[in-house]
Amino acid sequence: MTTEPGALSRAGLRRVLAVLCGTEITSWGVLYYAFPVLAPGIAADTGWSITTITAAFSLALVVSALVGVPAGRWLDRLGPRLVMTSGSVVAVPAVLGIATAPSLPWFFAAWALAGVAMAGVLYQPAFAALTRWWGPRRVTALTTVTLLAGLASTIFAPLTAALAEPLGWRGAYLVLAVVLAAVTVPAHLFGLRGPWPRPDPAEVPADTDTDPRAVARSRPFVLLVAAVALGTFAAFAVVVNQVPLFIERGMTTTGAAWALGLGGVGQVLGRLGYGLLVRRVGVRLRGVLILGATAAATALLAVLPGPALLLVAAAMLAGAARGVFTLLQATAVSDRWGAAHYGRLNGILAAPATVATALAPWAGAALSEVLGGYPAVFALLAGLAALAAVLAAGSVPGRRERRGS
Repeated sequence: MTTEPGALSRAGLRRVLAVLCGTEITSWGVLYYAFPVLAPGIAADTGWSITTITAAFSLALVVSALVGVPAGRWLDRLGPRLVMTSGSVVAVPAVLGIATAPSLPWFFAAWALAGVAMAGVLYQPAFAALTRWWGPRRVTALTTVTLLAGLASTIFAPLTAALAEPLGWRGAYLVLAVVLAAVTVPAHLFGLRGPWPRPDPAEVPADTDTDPRAVARSRPFVLLVAAVALGTFAAFAVVVNQVPLFIERGMTTTGAAWALGLGGVGQVLGRLGYGLLVRRVGVRLRGVLILGATAAATALLAVLPGPALLLVAAAMLAGAARGVFTLLQATAVSDRWGAAHYGRLNGILAAPATVATALAPWAGAALSEVLGGYPAVFALLAGLAALAAVLAAGSVPGRRERRGS
C-alpha cells in the first residue's frame, strides 16, 4: 500500500466511486443518523438524560476531529484502503459497545471509539480518496458522493425506527452493527484497491508553497480554517434550531418538520449547481459567495415573521447554501495547494469544523435562553456566517485567482 505512480482505469474510478457512495450512506446512517432516532428510547430505557446521552455523541465528534489530523497524514502516505478498512473494522465493536453498554462510562467509551471510526470512514477520507484518484475531475466525483450520501438519513432514519419498534434500541444497534460490518469492511478492503497515484505537480503554480507545515502556519490557511469553522457552526446551528424557530413563528410542529425536510431538497439542488459555479467563478469569489449566501438565508430566517410559504422558501435557500458549502470545504485545500498533502491539510481544516458541529445543537438552545428567543439566535448566526465570508476573501495564497479545481 505504498504510494505508487499511475492512475486507475475508468472502470477502477467508477468502482471506487460506487464503493464510496455505498459505504458513505451506510457509515453516516449507522454512526450518525441512527442516534437521533434512538436517543429518546435510550433515555427512557436507561434513565440517562437526553443531555447526557447527546454529550456522549458529541464526544464522538470531538474524538473524530482529533483523530482526523493523523489519519490525514496516513491517507497521504498510504492511500484510503488501509485507513478506511481500519475505520470500518473499528466501527463494528464501537457500535456493539454502544448497544451493550451496561453503564454510562461504558456508553461514553463506546462512543469515543466510534469517534475514532468516524475519522476513518466518513467524508474526510472519502474526499481524500476522490481528490487524488479523480484528479481534475474530482468535483464530479465529490458531488456524486455527497448527493447520494445525503440519502443516508432518508434510508437509515426509518430503517432504525422500524428496527427499534420490535427490538428496542439495543437490538436496533446490534442489527446496524451487522449491516455496517457486512457492507463497509469488504467494500473498503476489496473496492479501494489499486495504485495510489502521486499528485500532479502541474496542479499548483510554481509560486505556491506546498510544504504542509508552512501551509498550515500560513495566513491564508489560518483564515480558511476560521472561515470554514464559523460557516460550519452557523450552518449546523441553523439546521438543528429551525424547528423551534418556525414554531415560534406560528407554524405547527408538523409544518416545521416539513419545512426542515424541504431544506434537505434545497441542499441537493445546491450541490447539483456546484460544478457550474466552479466553471464560472474563481476560488476566492466562490467562497465569499457561498458563505455570503449562508449569511443572507440565515438573516432571512431571523427577520421573516411569515407566512409559512416564505419561511419554507428561506429554509430551502439555507439548505442550498449548506449543501454547496459541503463541496466548498471538500475542494478548499486542493483548489489552493493541490492534492499532494490533501489528507493532512484537510484533516487540520476539518478538525475545528467538526468540533463546531458537535457544539452547534447545545449552543443554539443555550443562546435562545440568553438572547430571548430563536430569531435573535439566527441573527447572530447570520453575523457569524458574514464574518466567515469576509475571512474567506483572504484565504487564497498570494494574489492569484484560480478557476476550477
